[in-house]
Amino acid sequence: MSTEDLPLAPNGGCGDGCACGADTDEDHDGYDECGLDPALAELLAGAGLDPLEVEDVANVAVQEDLAHGVDVTTVATIPEEAVATGDLTAREAGVVAGLRVAEAVLSVVCTDEFEVERHVEDGDRVEAGQKLLSVTTRTRDLLTAERSALNLLCRLSGIATATRAWADALDGTRAKVRDTRKTTPGLRSLEKFAVRAGGGVNHRMSLSDAALVKDNHVVAAGGVAAAFAAVREAFPDVPVEVEVDTLHQLREVVDAGADLILLDNFTPGECEEAVAIVDGRALLEASGRLTLDNARAYAETGVDFLAVGALTHSSPILDIGLDLRAPEAEQACS
Repeated sequence: MSTEDLPLAPNGGCGDGCACGADTDEDHDGYDECGLDPALAELLAGAGLDPLEVEDVANVAVQEDLAHGVDVTTVATIPEEAVATGDLTAREAGVVAGLRVAEAVLSVVCTDEFEVERHVEDGDRVEAGQKLLSVTTRTRDLLTAERSALNLLCRLSGIATATRAWADALDGTRAKVRDTRKTTPGLRSLEKFAVRAGGGVNHRMSLSDAALVKDNHVVAAGGVAAAFAAVREAFPDVPVEVEVDTLHQLREVVDAGADLILLDNFTPGECEEAVAIVDGRALLEASGRLTLDNARAYAETGVDFLAVGALTHSSPILDIGLDLRAPEAEQACS
């Protein structure tokens, strides 16, 4: 899967992650407020990311590492005028995500222009030892940006790799694996992008996108149907999902007109009953008790989504490293 294959928002804009307020891709022309290279900004927007937000994340990551000082090791050991080529290389097999984000990190550090050779695209499966991205720039800049770029790239690629495992388990069924709001503060749009790159779909980006009536709302409102009715009255144009614990609650909310129903801790057998009861009147999402081992069993009940918070809160990183080419290797390539 390439960046171009990643889904945009239904309105044709940037997708879940964009906070720029633009309704269409054309609204991004120029990126007047963005300091990133316009071509890179366009690639980020095409993947459903806000270039301004990515630039902010890149700057925060770099400043966190530098603490407004300098990379003392690199400054001491590398001549200021030295130039090198570094290869970002997968240390293990997986699905890559965040290559353009890594480029953004490099761009906020590199004091001179740098050359990039892209070997793969976000969403691609890669093997151990495979080159992902090659960068030629000042050696000092490259080494200073290395960890910040890799932290984001490894994190996002780990999420994409885990998501792909779930998507593969559901292949051939109607069900899609879906993320939650259990994301790293400040990185939600990037992590949800990684889910898309891995073949999953996004749940709501924020509390204002859609309503999700959960158990505490039900207690506070005096019942599941009452909670649903209150949200529908207050926000008639907002999609409403309702969490239910029993088939009795399910019947209540489907009759009330819920758009989407979350089946909390249902067994596969109970999910199958729920699908029959709803009979296409609402979308159904299974949540709780889900593992890769039982994912297929849940998907085959006919539910529409499997909610997996672990995609963003517990996925291990994909091991990716940066290796400088030896001078003789660079001469051989030239």
